Amino acid sequence: MLRKLLLSSFMLIAIVGSAIAEDATARLTEAAKATLARAPGEVVETTVKIARGKETIVGTLALPKGVAKPPVVLLLHGFTGKRDELAIEGTKEGVYSRTARILAERGLASLRIDFVGSGESSGKWEDTTTFSQIADAIAAFDWLKTETDIDPAKIHVIGWSLGGLVASHLAAERPVASATLWAAVANPVFTFGVVLGKEALDKAMAAKDPNELIEGTLPWGAKTTLKAAFFQSLVVTDPVAAIARYDGPLFVIVGTKDTVVTPQPQAGEIFLTYHEGEESLMILPTDHGFDAFTGPATVDLMAAASLDFIAAH
Repeated sequence: MLRKLLLSSFMLIAIVGSAIAEDATARLTEAAKATLARAPGEVVETTVKIARGKETIVGTLALPKGVAKPPVVLLLHGFTGKRDELAIEGTKEGVYSRTARILAERGLASLRIDFVGSGESSGKWEDTTTFSQIADAIAAFDWLKTETDIDPAKIHVIGWSLGGLVASHLAAERPVASATLWAAVANPVFTFGVVLGKEALDKAMAAKDPNELIEGTLPWGAKTTLKAAFFQSLVVTDPVAAIARYDGPLFVIVGTKDTVVTPQPQAGEIFLTYHEGEESLMILPTDHGFDAFTGPATVDLMAAASLDFIAAH
């Protein structure tokens, strides 16, 4: 009898929670559409270089023309990505280059970077670890603190996928004004068992030399090679523990069709469970790529919803 009562209680909580999430998503969606309907301003973009030790991080600083010292958003790309991110069907933009434009056209600056070993930044891809990417994000944040074209007291962060893991750690280490996580990796070992295959993961964990090269196959068939150190860094990097150290505003966006960071929406909800502070959740019927392969509609909605959340802080 007690078991049945407990199960009934859990089911009721789940139903109520689902209804609340749907209502919140509906409100966020309507607000985002209104934001997109606003007349856009002009954007000025500049390529910048940021030193981190012997490495050079290359980024694009997007500024809203005519706006003095705007808030700025640091955009952190996903695994195997680059600062402009995934190309969007029917456009000449990537997910992040388009997001940066939408933000700047409506008054928010942004800095999107190539992590060391990716894109135009220095270094080799095979040397990437979660620690190196977190160090890159901290270096970019510290660089923004010295910039005179933006408000150094209002530095926000958006991280997608592995970039979301990095954003969580940045929020724990630096005073970000708000953190927005797009399909962020919550359980690194589990996710990369899915992304690169259990065989690659097991081989890396058994490697005695962290420099041993490990080849993995991505879900879409492409192969990539990283040192065992990358896989081993996943075990000791915990984005949920990091977000628990952050008490600022948190916005989480997830897609119910995501087959990379799974299961959803639970993989997104766990960040809210361990975060103390103002927070919001948006659950969309989208995949891990936010439907970029079919067009910009979902990306635009997410960018505008994120803009609204950031602008409120």
